[in-house]
Amino acid sequence: MRVFMIAVVISAGNLLAGSALAADAAAGEAKFKQLCATCHGPTGQGDGPASAALNPSPRDMSDAEWQASVDDEHLKTVITQGGAAVGLAPTMTAFGHALKGDDLDNVIAYIRSLDD
Repeated sequence: MRVFMIAVVISAGNLLAGSALAADAAAGEAKFKQLCATCHGPTGQGDGPASAALNPSPRDMSDAEWQASVDDEHLKTVITQGGAAVGLAPTMTAFGHALKGDDLDNVIAYIRSLDD
């Protein structure tokens, strides 16, 4: 009986963890649309209204190959310090003043959801 109860508790924890990840991505989507969609588009495909004027064009963050090529720390650096900080386009603005802590983690969760 004790083993059964432990299994139930673990299963419930896994369900709650899955819900938390979904909630994080949903919260991140709102921040992404507020701060990033002008260039990257609402679904991260690099097709935002300002993208036509940018050279190089904004990254398509829905590309699965690109997603696999970068880790979350790289994304955090680019988002908080800007593209120039990692040798990318200087037109990628630093958002360290606007995205910190949970907001930053939520935006990264949303970016990671784009290749689903």
